[in-house]
Amino acid sequence: MNNMHSVSTEYWHPLDNGKIQCDLCPRFCQLNDGQRGLCFVRGRVGDEIRLLSYGLSSGFCIDPVEKKPLNHFLPGTPVLSFGTAGCNLACRFCQNWDISRSRQTQRLCDSAMPEQLVRAAIAHDCRSIAFTYNDPVIFHEYAIDVAKACHQHGLKSIAVSAGYVCPAPREAFYQHMDAANIDLKAFTERFYKRICGGSLAPVLDTLEYIHHQTDTWLEITTLLIPGENDSDREIARLAHWICTHLGDGIPLHFTAFHPDWKMLDHPSTPLDTLRRARMIAHEEGLKYVYTGNLPDPEGNTTYCPECDRPLIRRSGYTITEWSLTPAGHCRYCGHPLAGHFEATPGHWGSRRLPISINR
Repeated sequence: MNNMHSVSTEYWHPLDNGKIQCDLCPRFCQLNDGQRGLCFVRGRVGDEIRLLSYGLSSGFCIDPVEKKPLNHFLPGTPVLSFGTAGCNLACRFCQNWDISRSRQTQRLCDSAMPEQLVRAAIAHDCRSIAFTYNDPVIFHEYAIDVAKACHQHGLKSIAVSAGYVCPAPREAFYQHMDAANIDLKAFTERFYKRICGGSLAPVLDTLEYIHHQTDTWLEITTLLIPGENDSDREIARLAHWICTHLGDGIPLHFTAFHPDWKMLDHPSTPLDTLRRARMIAHEEGLKYVYTGNLPDPEGNTTYCPECDRPLIRRSGYTITEWSLTPAGHCRYCGHPLAGHFEATPGHWGSRRLPISINR
């Protein structure tokens, strides 16, 4: 691989047995020279851990920001989305498995340095750049440099992540992120260990860190898988934890599973399950709860938590009604809506526009 795509990293230390331990995430991969971590894009080269995919991507696309999903961050605006290969979790249900579980450098078919990405985003009237498709935790240095370039040109940076990261790199990362959607994949240690190859506790720690110790706008997504994490009890415990540890104003998205990768034997999530989860989360005190991946007009609508009037209606990712004041308050009762809103919404709609950065 071209040396321009291999950069030194900070979060590692040598072990007495001659290996080097990566300290970026709780996997703590211990590597001999020439080995890569489970994430695939970080590996040992000589006496250090290097990021081997700096400036490389599996593709670029202009999406609606609601697709991240972020319903309370610059609604209606377009975002330039990209990711790399690899991931630091091994979720059996991964719906981007061809990217996240790739071990082939050929998946990294596009090259773009931070300034190139920013120029492309501006050329397509994007308001932000999102690190998505796979987890930006693993391309930490690249994502931070892109975020810095964004801020130099008035763009926002968005992280779509599973939150599986150690405290020191997490602090360095989120000081540069304007918004994040964190996948809270379930609310049991058993699920994380058996289905994701990880652990729940670091994710909860990340959620608390982002909300209480940064200015990053936070929303949460939970993909509901029939028979695995969709019981009333687990949904109630998850929503109660969010409400008590993060607050009742955190938007929560329940999204529908479809069979993929190593979980082809599970049925798709019925709409009734999403609606039931939304009701339970509201009963636990959360003000903003959404459904996704299936058509559900009520579950896509943002309601005022004070007067219960619809404030933002959506058809898919297209905004069809906007009842906020320029200050982001309910037009009917004046209650402030949690989030980051502009005087008028964007009009990108539900379009998905793949682009080439280098043309």
